[in-house]
Amino acid sequence: MPISLADKIVLITGASSGIGASCAHYFAEAGARLILSARRKEKLQGLADELQDRYNAESLLLPIDVQQAEAINQAIAGLTAPWMNIDVLVNNAGLSRGLDKQYEAPLQDWEEMIDTNIKGVLYMTRAIAPGMVARGKGHIINIGSIAARYTYPGGSVYCATKAAVKVLTEGLKIDLLGTPIRVTNIEPGLVETEFSDVRFRGDTDRAKTVYSGMTALTPDDIADSILYAATRPAHVNISEIYLIPTDQSSGTLINRSQPA
Repeated sequence: MPISLADKIVLITGASSGIGASCAHYFAEAGARLILSARRKEKLQGLADELQDRYNAESLLLPIDVQQAEAINQAIAGLTAPWMNIDVLVNNAGLSRGLDKQYEAPLQDWEEMIDTNIKGVLYMTRAIAPGMVARGKGHIINIGSIAARYTYPGGSVYCATKAAVKVLTEGLKIDLLGTPIRVTNIEPGLVETEFSDVRFRGDTDRAKTVYSGMTALTPDDIADSILYAATRPAHVNISEIYLIPTDQSSGTLINRSQPA
């Protein structure tokens, strides 16, 4: 039987927009209680209000930056009794910066990608996984990318961070063998979110070209796959879900036959 998420506590990082916000809607509709984490507190509050109105869902805001290990540790250690027993962690926070050649890219771009995409996953997992082990239940879901498998021009550092997420997910499952804790890596192809706006630092016109002439995945498509993994029977571990648009066959092979 599928697992019920009613009254389960789900922590979602990067919850203020895109895939994270869609996950919040899907888990709220399934009856979960949500810990919403992101840097933008005002957007988290707007999301929490929407979830309350639409699903009568209870939310706790955790406005932190996943790049800050100490802030994460303090926030998780400071959770009150009704919220401390986290059942599902969705490590969704992530970003890409630029499309510069590796030998020309700004160091800041590298630091932001590595600190968010790799260290952020590690910091949050390190803060939460021990409690799951102690309680004998839990599920950690990492949001990777097909970029872990296909290196594309200008994206080598981003691709390297997502390859790290893939390896870290596999390694965590190895380390948790003998416990009931489940671990999943979600690997989407092109998803139309704020991702490209962030990559190009607000250059919306350039960001739109990423998805022009094709039908990309939506944040809801990814949230649906995450919910599927989270609701499988307890003895079933969905290790990976690799999903791409029908208009995409690899990291760089994309059908752009639709009118712009």
